[in-house]
Amino acid sequence: MRAIRIHRRGEGVDGLVLEEAPHPHAAENDVIVKVHAASFTPGELDWPGTWTDRAGRDRAPSIPGHEVSGEVVELGLGTTGLTVGQRVFGLTDWTRDGALAEYVAVEARNLAPLPASIDHVQAAALPLAGLTAWQALFDHGNLAVGQTVLVHGAGGGVGALAVQLAGQAGARVVATGRERDRATALELGAEVFVDLDRERFEEVGQVDLVLDVIGGEILDRSAAVVRPGGTLVTVAAPPKVRPDNGRAVFFVVEPNRQQLVQLARRVREGVIRPIVGAVHSLEETREAFRSKAGRPGKAVIKVV
Repeated sequence: MRAIRIHRRGEGVDGLVLEEAPHPHAAENDVIVKVHAASFTPGELDWPGTWTDRAGRDRAPSIPGHEVSGEVVELGLGTTGLTVGQRVFGLTDWTRDGALAEYVAVEARNLAPLPASIDHVQAAALPLAGLTAWQALFDHGNLAVGQTVLVHGAGGGVGALAVQLAGQAGARVVATGRERDRATALELGAEVFVDLDRERFEEVGQVDLVLDVIGGEILDRSAAVVRPGGTLVTVAAPPKVRPDNGRAVFFVVEPNRQQLVQLARRVREGVIRPIVGAVHSLEETREAFRSKAGRPGKAVIKVV
């Protein structure tokens, strides 16, 4: 099969090559997915899991891209819950080869059925951003009706979905980002938008929950706006500054089939929509990695 691979750690985007790779093997409880579309995180070329498996063994060359949408073409021994020919989407394991290839082996439990009304490009933009937003707001943030949530980075994949999910849950949403993100954030349901280049989000007042995907100074300053009993949730880095009378949570998103099902249902019903940015071919993967930083929406690689 054709796949994007990187052979040596430290090469960065320049090390990404499109080449022939072995067809993946379906282990126990795996499925083989024919990839229609996939997505990636720009920083994943430096993740430990990109270079070693769960036992710490070197696994180069590595195939990146851990968000997939496609069709099941093979079942591993003992696999249940999915069938050959079924449309699916979800996350691949961080320590296994990813989906920037014509085929990928995925644990069946990490995938969910994809409704026929959702196209593969849209679906590929949903798993990582959608699960991160869901788990941040509801699993870790315990967001409730009537609360106020501050969503940093509302122009990105996670932030845009968090704005929609929080609003749907009956929360008041304050969004931050760049000026170019203002119209989109307000359209998606934010009540207030703060331009991080020109305005201070502290002026909005205290909130029940902060969702941070930016880190650095923004994360440090966010602790001060969490009201007593509130929560600061981040996926950027463990917080150095914690709320005086609240919780601070750093987490790494986990695959979850039931949450994927809920996300797909909301997309099918038109309640939420992932924000798709540029769409590239497999041959254009290097360009996609280089151009993603700073651009709104989720970059997607269309394989089929």
